[in-house]
Amino acid sequence: MAHIDYYFATLSPFTYLAGTRLEQIAARHGATITYKPTDVIALFGRTGGTPPAQRHPSRQEYRAQDLLRQAKYLKMPFNLKPAHWPTNMAPSSYAIIAAQNAGGGDLGVLTHAFTRACWAEEKDIADEAVVRACLSEAGFDPDLANSGLLEGAETYAANLEEAAARGVFGAPFYITDDDQRFWGQDRLDHLDAHLQERAG
Repeated sequence: MAHIDYYFATLSPFTYLAGTRLEQIAARHGATITYKPTDVIALFGRTGGTPPAQRHPSRQEYRAQDLLRQAKYLKMPFNLKPAHWPTNMAPSSYAIIAAQNAGGGDLGVLTHAFTRACWAEEKDIADEAVVRACLSEAGFDPDLANSGLLEGAETYAANLEEAAARGVFGAPFYITDDDQRFWGQDRLDHLDAHLQERAG
């Protein structure tokens, strides 16, 4: 059975634009997924990247155009300048880690709920009420927002170290168990094709 390690950031617009396509691909191929929320801003500093606000104006302008084009192509609502961006990614990341440990819900729905809250719904994903609502939407106990915080912090930090060690440099980023790496939601079709080829 194929396995995918999924590195992402709950504040990443490209993670939002991935929607739940990864989960659909995994289901098609019988693959499992481990969700690894990661501090992508810290990761940029570790891997030679530059946070969006510090990039050259030409890069910032292209990013803005590309995000709007991709959202339109995918028919997804999108606010280029959300009210609560940037914000603290830790509470939502810890909630995903706690939910993965607890089980019983849908992690793909949970991840998308957080990114959608930021990029389409003008909500602050650092706010406890928003975290609890996203957990509930995905079928998890909303009290997970307040549990396992130390373990969440440790895992979140470990995900960053692991990501840097495994060649991850952006979000979303997908690594298969045969070490094929795919960066960006626009490479999900390539991931799909790779899993199909492996299955023979």
